[in-house]
Amino acid sequence: MEQAQLVDEYGYVKDGKVFLSSYLSYPDRQIGEVKRTEQEALDYFKNRFTIAENKVNQLEQEVEEAQNKGSYLTKLVQLRKKLLSFDAIGNFIPLLNRLDEQEEVLVELIRTNQLKNLEIKHALLAEAEQVADSTEWRETAEKLQEIKLKWIKTGPVDKELDETIETRFSDTLDGFFQRRREFFNEQNKVIQERMDRYDNLIWQAERAVRSIYEADRSRPFKRDGLEGEALERANVAEERYMKVLTEAYHLVRNLNNDWKEVGEVPIKKSGKILKKYRRATKTIFDRYNLARGIQPKVRIDPRVEQQMKMADEAEKLAKQSNIPAAADRAKELLNQWKEIKIPFKLVDKAVSERFRSSCDKIFELNYLERVISRKYPAFELKSRSEQIRTKVRELEYLVRREKSDLAMSMSSMDTMGRPGNEDADKMMMSKMNTQKRKIAMKEQILSEFNKELSQY
Repeated sequence: MEQAQLVDEYGYVKDGKVFLSSYLSYPDRQIGEVKRTEQEALDYFKNRFTIAENKVNQLEQEVEEAQNKGSYLTKLVQLRKKLLSFDAIGNFIPLLNRLDEQEEVLVELIRTNQLKNLEIKHALLAEAEQVADSTEWRETAEKLQEIKLKWIKTGPVDKELDETIETRFSDTLDGFFQRRREFFNEQNKVIQERMDRYDNLIWQAERAVRSIYEADRSRPFKRDGLEGEALERANVAEERYMKVLTEAYHLVRNLNNDWKEVGEVPIKKSGKILKKYRRATKTIFDRYNLARGIQPKVRIDPRVEQQMKMADEAEKLAKQSNIPAAADRAKELLNQWKEIKIPFKLVDKAVSERFRSSCDKIFELNYLERVISRKYPAFELKSRSEQIRTKVRELEYLVRREKSDLAMSMSSMDTMGRPGNEDADKMMMSKMNTQKRKIAMKEQILSEFNKELSQY
């Protein structure tokens, strides 16, 4: 130092080189060289110390503003390391002390957070272990996936405990999903076995159908005019055909019993195999009934039969003179109709249309009667022809008004020119379809009134 040409409180210049003076346990360290003058070199490195101060200030500010303060510990350690090798002249001790103080705060904060995370993970682990033995596969899998997502979002725990708790959590989830895989693998085996049994039953039914076709081909197309050996051969062929047909019939009855005992398979598969089986068995039953002269009774689903009776009643109500009473009964029938739950494939559209049309007619006639009674107090004193003319005038007015309202609604939808809320659009379309149906029914009633009026 005594040979230094220029000395500062925290550094000096010697032999054309710039040094940072020793501090704490760190010895003097060369940080640069003199390019022009010693004073300029010394001032340059003194000014660089501002960069170090700013780095520390910036880190403290970021930690203060951060939500996850613990994530800055690594950055702090790296900054300390950079300060110890940073080429500048100044008092590094206060900066290092500030970093030490900040590190203590962060370490304590991390420790607190790790304890909190450990508590959360223990609770999640207990929740997972509680449901992991369940055989409600779908619900439990969804629950465990939800727990796993919370686990991932939870921060780390102490490294000494991390491996233990992570292993325990993974084993819990892996154990459940392994049992689920084994269960479904076994289920798939059972389903495949059932499918094989169904295929075998279909094969037997189809083989029986083929045997019927083969026996049928040996029968003469016409028996009239056959004599002698030809007639005898025809009788033998007929007997053989009836024998094969009877055997096939009894076989299918047994196959039907076996079919019921096989068990369920996924609906996507069951529909296809059932269609194939019914096609084969229907051929056998149809042939057998035809040969025996049996007229099979068509079975109607009780729910469809109930709707047929309701449709018949609604049609009778639409023809009676006491329309207000008919409207009250039609409302009751509508509520009953809604309570009848029929699979879509069994719905009789013709019956449904009869019922809806009859109810619509009753409600429109009832509305017309209310309008008539309000506007024409002496309506009952008029002749029948005058009554019909009055109803025609009112109906024509109602039809014109409702058509105008419908046109406005349709125009409103067209002028929007952009997709709107899907539910609102569906509601609007439903409303317009109802309007169209009411107008169509009014026009039908109007046509009936005009036909009656032409008779006078």
